[in-house]
Amino acid sequence: MSMGNDTDVTANKIHKRTAELTLIGLMTAVICVLGPFSIPIPFSPVPISLTNFAIYITVYVLGTRRGVISYLLYLLIGFVGLPVFSAFTSGPAKLLGPTGGYLIGFIFMTLISGFFIERWQAKAVPSLIGMVLGTMICYLFGTLWLAYQAGLSFYTALCAGVLPFILGDLLKILLSMMIGPQLQKRLNQVGVR
Repeated sequence: MSMGNDTDVTANKIHKRTAELTLIGLMTAVICVLGPFSIPIPFSPVPISLTNFAIYITVYVLGTRRGVISYLLYLLIGFVGLPVFSAFTSGPAKLLGPTGGYLIGFIFMTLISGFFIERWQAKAVPSLIGMVLGTMICYLFGTLWLAYQAGLSFYTALCAGVLPFILGDLLKILLSMMIGPQLQKRLNQVGVR
């Protein structure tokens, strides 16, 4: 192998790594922008949020591993005090508060959704199954934590923190299934993904 080929291979690796880091940063920014927008519900401490929608899109764009990295960066940004959580909140108190279980549950939602989307190459039915399963695991974490924090029964926490959100979350999943594959296709065409 000649010296020129080594240089080309190294430059290609650097370009690919730069593109990967740029996409991770960009999708972290998307979560940070969409995450704070929320609609409070009078009968629940859990607001309607766009965080899960941003995560679904992130997984389509980045895949599982990089999607989890992006979400963990978002959590870190919010943890250190930038107002990126729902209702423009931040800090350790938010993670330890009544909705902290959902924030932690999003990690598992990202892993499960990403696995299904990647494993079956963004085919509709497996992607839908993966996002629904991931969301259910997130609901479980959130409900358990909400029940503990608020001194509620599991059923009461489920009624307050899950049931009002199911239809909206299904709509977010369906919308991400329309947008996500198109973003994947576009990134593949330009050679970024």
